[in-house]
Amino acid sequence: MPSSPIADCKSKEFSILSHAVENTNEAFVTIDRFHKVYVFNRAAEKIFGYSREEVIGRDLGVIMSPECSRNHRGAVKRYVETRVPRRIGHETEITATRKSGDTFPASISFSVTEVDGEPYFTAIVRDLTETKTLQEKIAAAERLAALGQVVAEIAHEIKNPLMIIGGLAGQLLRVSEGSKTREKLGIISEEVNRLEGLISEIREYYTPRQMSNAAVDLADMFRRITEPLEDRFNSAGILLEVSIAEEARWVQGDRERLKQVFLNLVKNALEAMRNGGTLKISARADEDMVEIRIADEGGGISEKDKERLFTPFFTTKTKGTGLGLCVVKRIVEEHRNGSVSVESEGGKGTVFIVRLTHSPAPSE
Repeated sequence: MPSSPIADCKSKEFSILSHAVENTNEAFVTIDRFHKVYVFNRAAEKIFGYSREEVIGRDLGVIMSPECSRNHRGAVKRYVETRVPRRIGHETEITATRKSGDTFPASISFSVTEVDGEPYFTAIVRDLTETKTLQEKIAAAERLAALGQVVAEIAHEIKNPLMIIGGLAGQLLRVSEGSKTREKLGIISEEVNRLEGLISEIREYYTPRQMSNAAVDLADMFRRITEPLEDRFNSAGILLEVSIAEEARWVQGDRERLKQVFLNLVKNALEAMRNGGTLKISARADEDMVEIRIADEGGGISEKDKERLFTPFFTTKTKGTGLGLCVVKRIVEEHRNGSVSVESEGGKGTVFIVRLTHSPAPSE
């Protein structure tokens, strides 16, 4: 006997809904009043880290923390007893837990469906990790922009008197004859220059800038960075080794800003290698990323200092400002998927690792 049009439509509707649930980016988890799991879609597997074989047919508590499980059981019990949907249809933000034990921000909403008089509860869960990260970056950028404006105004007010002091000290230094006086004027000039440098670095750190986005040739960039430093390498007894794999030659980013990053890291390495040695610069492809490593043979960094390395105004140098590495970190992280990290042991040298998005070579 041929099926009716209504039956055909119902069958097709079920098939469409099943495929929609299975292919959505949101986790769908359906249970009965006894917390037995009936639906655990592909997104749920990805978000929570459990396979459906580990979950379907079992108690929902297998994927929930004890506290969440107690709260959920209480909500289901209240609905079954009262049929009042207090939390049904409302989206709530929670901290969820993956199989690995890692927690993550999520939003969850519930719906209830009655089948043959029995309630079935469906939770729709969205992983908010990327959303929260983006919100934090936007908030940080807004704070930085506001602070940058204040810093720029203060820096402007400070820089003018400094220029006058430095200029007058320089004039007096040229006409002064007493050695003690010349020494003191020299100290004044030196400290004025240091303060002007500090102001420039503070403005650089706190002032947001527009980033360009183009293919950047790492081989060419490191050549332009290291060639002017050759005399310093030679006098310090440092051998330079640069190895840029052809497949890792091009990255996506702001050429001038990245040059600033790598110049800072190379100079830091040079200053760390007081007893000479080999400075190795390398780049290799890692899927759609490029990993650049700058490895020195200096004295290394202690674990205590390593934890604070990218903190503003922290420095191990006698005359450092403590902003150079902060600027490095900010510029790198302003690039898409960019990251910077450090590996070091006291007495065994330091490796700075910068990861940037790979770019195809530009067409001729």
